[in-house]
Order: sequence, then structure tokens, then C-alpha cells
Amino acid sequence: MPLNAPEDERAPEANPTTTPAVAAFTPNENGASSSIPKTKPVAAPPGVIDSHAERRLLRKIDLHVYPILFITYIMSFLDRINISNARIQGMTEELNLYGNRFNIALFVYFVPYILLEVPSNMILKRLRPAYYLSSLMLCWAVINMCMGFVTTYEGLVVLRFFLGVFEAGVMPGIVYLTSMYYKRHEFQTRMSFFFCSTVISGAFGGLLAYVISDLSGRQGLAGWRWIFIIEGAATAVVAIASAFLIVDFPEHCQFLKSEEKRQLELRLADDGAGSLARMDVLNAYACRRILTDWKVWLGSLVYMGVGITGYAITFFMPTILYEFGWAARFAQVRTIPIYAASAVGMLFVAYLSDRLKHRYGFIILGCAISTVGYVMLLDQGNLSREAKYGALMLVSIGGFICAPVALTWLSNNVAGHWKHSLASAIQVALGNTAGIIAAVIFRQEESPRYQTGYGTSVAMVWVGGVAASLLFAGLLIENRMRDAGKRNERLSCPKEEVENMGDYHPSFRFTL
Repeated sequence: MPLNAPEDERAPEANPTTTPAVAAFTPNENGASSSIPKTKPVAAPPGVIDSHAERRLLRKIDLHVYPILFITYIMSFLDRINISNARIQGMTEELNLYGNRFNIALFVYFVPYILLEVPSNMILKRLRPAYYLSSLMLCWAVINMCMGFVTTYEGLVVLRFFLGVFEAGVMPGIVYLTSMYYKRHEFQTRMSFFFCSTVISGAFGGLLAYVISDLSGRQGLAGWRWIFIIEGAATAVVAIASAFLIVDFPEHCQFLKSEEKRQLELRLADDGAGSLARMDVLNAYACRRILTDWKVWLGSLVYMGVGITGYAITFFMPTILYEFGWAARFAQVRTIPIYAASAVGMLFVAYLSDRLKHRYGFIILGCAISTVGYVMLLDQGNLSREAKYGALMLVSIGGFICAPVALTWLSNNVAGHWKHSLASAIQVALGNTAGIIAAVIFRQEESPRYQTGYGTSVAMVWVGGVAASLLFAGLLIENRMRDAGKRNERLSCPKEEVENMGDYHPSFRFTL
């Protein structure tokens, strides 16, 4: 059954038992039947495909899906946070970003960013991802370059607002698109690899700012202006290339042959009752199932709580390191080891999480590591500069461990095209309110101790930790009820509802 078969033409699901190969006689070169039978493979049922072919398929998907999206999000995050690098390279003085003005410039970005994420994924479901995402990218690249020529604080705020408008669709779109290609317990490693783009962009942003600072005065422009101009131009180049490189949804993609699409469909159908837990139609029933799903809202709260660290680190780390006593250029460079350690931690935890097929414990681990760092920074009066640097590294490692696990965990526990689309958008939208909080809690008058910033951050981390504990308990109870057959009454619903339930279908099992 091809992935793009119409709803009413799809064949019934295969019986999930091993089907023997059929022996066939093939003609020899003279046209006569050979006396030696040749095995003619029959389409395998869900989950029973050749292991070598499956590995080849997975490698092919990895090489086509992730590289361009990885670079896309590097540029997205770099263009979002480069204002923090520009801040200590002279932008504060030229644009008079004193008091809470810098915080407002950060804050205003998140207003459209949060409001437009769900509508963006609804648009993406109906368009080709390559054209849609690359168009967004080109628009924000132009806006980023314009920030290099801004002369007033008000102009900066307007440009930051429109940057949020065009970046809004990137993260939820990528989570939605990539989740359609992988089994649930393959997704964490890949999501953490993808999330390394954020730490790479942070590290690269610091290194690039260090190099670009030497351009100060060229063409009559300050060094901080060159940061926006050069990084925006690079994003524009990537945007043009991405229009040809970003893949489509599996049923319409060009890089897979028809047999490979069939193999992909088979392996996904055997993952968490994927063939039964579908949501291919967005109607009133589907909307009700999505909007009343407690998992979506708890998963969003988890991401919001643990996500505050990532934003706080990327927005304020150059300033914090500068206030530790390093010169501006060297503060930029010292962000790199922190981001590198965070990337290693993310990938190590991702490997273990997929290997153990478990998510919750690793979120709590990240919360605990961050907490140690925050407690040290809250009581930093007697700490050396090096100890404070180490505390900042712990905060970063713990925070960056948690965020991709939180995203993957919810994605693992929803099923169906529309459920994936809207659940991922809701989670990213609500989760990104952490960006608004992070933007306003590091107050200039509290520099360099930032009691409000560090205190609020550690509290938010454990809001995420508590939400994760509730989500874990709820999923555990729900799995046990389904195992006991206590959700089977849902199968007596009208046929059009049973076929559009998504993970509400009693055959679906949740990842803990």
C-alpha cells in the first residue's frame, strides 16, 4: 500500500504474522523455466522487513532529512541570539540600550513567535516543506541584515518583532516533519543531534563575534553591525540552497523509491500501533481529541520549565562572562567550551535514552545538574571566577540535556498526522513562553549577581520537573489500563472516529 493512497482505497492491514516467501520458477536465457526455484519475496507485514534493507533505508533517511535542517536551525538560532553578542560589542552605547530596553528587545521577539507557531504548522501540513521553510528563512535573513543598519532603539524593536514572525514556523515545523520518518525510540538520538545545532550556533556565534570585532570601522560601520550583516547574508545563502534540499513528507518525498516508501510505511505501522492510531482528518472530533489531551498540555509545561535555561544561557551568557571579569572579545570565546560540554552531554543522554527506551529519568537528571549550578551562582559571593564559570557550565549542561528529551517525549506519545502537527506546535509555542520569562528576569540593576534571574530559573526548572513527574505517572497508569482492556469501549465509537483517534486508540502504548 503506497503512503499516498487515498483513504478509501487503502488495503486492510496485514496480519502481523510471518509470511513465508513464495517459490517461483524464473525463465532461463532460452525462455524455459529453470529447474532451480528462485525465491520471490512477498511484501512483508508490519515490522517484518529485511534488517539490512532497513538499515540502508534508515541511513538514507538520515542523510537526506537532517543535514539541511541542522544547518537551517543553526542559522535560525544564531540570528535569534546574535543580539547578545552585539550587546557587548558597542550596540548598547549606540542604541542607548540601558535600563530594561535590552530586555524589551528580547521580549518582543516572542510575542509573534508564540502566537504563530500553531497556525504555521497548519499551513505546513498543506504546503511543500522545502518551499515554505526556505521562504521563511529568506525573510528573516533580510530582517537580520537590516538590524545591521538600524539607528534607533525603536527600529530595533520593530525588526525583532518581525524576526519572531518569520522564525515562528521553523522549530515546530522541523519537529513535525522529522517525526514522520522515524520510530519513536529512534527519535531521541536524532532530536538531540538536531538540538546540538543550538549549542553549535551559540559557540559559533561567540567565535564569529570574536572574529568580526576586528571589522569595526570598516565602511564606517561598528563591529556589532557587521555581526548582523554577515550572519544575515550567510542565512540568505542557506535559504536559497534549502529550497532544493529540504525533504517533503514521506508520502510525497522524491528521494525514496516506491519500495523504500513501502518499507518505511511498514516499519512505522509496527511502532506503537501506528497503523491503527491514525489522525488523517482534521475535523471537530480530531480538534476535541487534541485540545482535551492532558499529555499535550503537561508536555508543553515540561518544555516550558526546562527550556528557560537554554534561553537564559544564550541571551545572557556573553554578558555574564564579561561581568566575571573577562574582556568582551575573550568573553565571547569562553562561551565555546560551555556549549561544547553541553553538546556532549546531550548526545550521551540521547544515546542512553533511546537505548533504554525511557525519557522521564533523564529529564530529572538534567534538572538536578542545573540546580547544582544555579545554587552555586545564587551564592557566588565567595566563589572564584573559575568556580562561577564551572557553575555556569553545569547550568548549561543540565538545561540542554532536558530540552530535546522533553520535545521527543511528547512526540513519542502522540499519533497521527494532524496530532503530530498540532501537538508539536502547541508544545513549542507554550514552551517558548520561557523565552519571554528569560528575557525579563535578568535585570541590569541586579548585575552581576542576578538573584531574580537565577532564582526564577531554578524555580522554573522544577516546574518542569514536577510536570514531568505527573506526565510519567499519567502515562504509566494509562498503559496499565489499556493492557487490562479498560479502554476497549472506545472501539464501539462510530467507525469514522475509531479511524481518526490517533493515540486515543486503545491499541497505542505510551513511552515513559
